[in-house]
Amino acid sequence: MATVTENSASTMGVEQIGEAAGLVWKTLSQHGRLSFTKLCKEVDAPRDMVLQGIGWLAREDKIEIEELARGKTISLR
Repeated sequence: MATVTENSASTMGVEQIGEAAGLVWKTLSQHGRLSFTKLCKEVDAPRDMVLQGIGWLAREDKIEIEELARGKTISLR
């Protein structure tokens, strides 16, 4: 299970989001397409941090988000 490390308040923010994005990418690389729920369980980070990491990767066009009847799946491009 991937984990975001604890940082001091002064280094939180962009560094943690970037770290979360790396963990999301690594998890998808290892497991392939995952539901949003499963991805959040696999990446040991707060849900909002995982969301921000997904946003980071989406902005860089590195992931694909597919809307399904029962939710969303996320995979690497």
